[in-house]
Amino acid sequence: MDGLDFGGYEMDFMVVTAIVLGVIVFFWIFFSLIPVRLWISAISANVKIKIGTLIGMKLRKVTPAKIVNPQIKATKAGLDLSINKLEAHYLAGGNVDRVVNALIAAQRANIGLEFERAAAIDLAGRDVLEAVQMSVNPKVIETPAISAIAKNGIELVARAKVTVRANIDRLIGGAGELTVVARVGEGIVSTIGSSRSHEEVLENPDRISKIVLNKGLEAGTAFEILSIDIADIDVGRNIGAQLQTDQAEADKRIAQAKAEERRAMAIAIEQEMRAQVQEMRAKVVEAEAEVPKAMATALREGKLGVMDYYNMMNVISDTQMRSSIAGSDEQKRPDQES
Repeated sequence: MDGLDFGGYEMDFMVVTAIVLGVIVFFWIFFSLIPVRLWISAISANVKIKIGTLIGMKLRKVTPAKIVNPQIKATKAGLDLSINKLEAHYLAGGNVDRVVNALIAAQRANIGLEFERAAAIDLAGRDVLEAVQMSVNPKVIETPAISAIAKNGIELVARAKVTVRANIDRLIGGAGELTVVARVGEGIVSTIGSSRSHEEVLENPDRISKIVLNKGLEAGTAFEILSIDIADIDVGRNIGAQLQTDQAEADKRIAQAKAEERRAMAIAIEQEMRAQVQEMRAKVVEAEAEVPKAMATALREGKLGVMDYYNMMNVISDTQMRSSIAGSDEQKRPDQES
């Protein structure tokens, strides 16, 4: 009997242990699948959500807090948003909390913004909350230093501040801030370039703002340009004078190149003439070398007498003497003049 009682006691203990473990596992699975605290918070905020919906979010790998908390926020703000729309936007890769904040801000500012448009703006990569805030509080965009040249060749460096307001209807497909800055810079460059002198621009900088603002630069952008203010204008380089200097330097180099070409040609002609003189001298020497042979032949043949030869030599000697006397006189003349 004692053995049987002990065995029964052991079986009862194992059953109780299994039941306790089963209860623990059940509650662990229950609390891991169902965020009870989040469900209680939603119920207390009058957000009607079923436990099965929360379990479905878990199975769809959706973080319930990122859906339920924005839903609670929207309900408290008086917005009628469905859980399915919020979850669909989350699954599409959107930021549910930012969209809900944008809708609340738009409602407070009396801006007509629907959930579908806000979700589309968010999925397009725009910050919909910032766009709503910019619609209420315009943003000032400062352009970088813009260099432009007036007609008199003076460079002006201008900086402008552009006040813009977001246009929610054109946020999808509209150009961004860089396009606005580029268009404003182009307008400033063209306006300064059409001015007769830089003094005219410095005297009336507001003229640039009026001309650029009237060009309709906001077309195709996600912004509405409210004002363009010229913050600063500095006088830069004298581009016209620099271009003239560069042109004069280029002309100088061209003239030097042509002079060098002419000098090379003159040297070539001189060398050619020297070569011709050398050739002529060689021919003279060759001809002089034939003279004695011709004289000897004439003497042998009796065509030239001895007296004729001596007379010819006297003439040659007299000519050499006169040449030497004339050369000595030319050398003495500078000394006499000094």
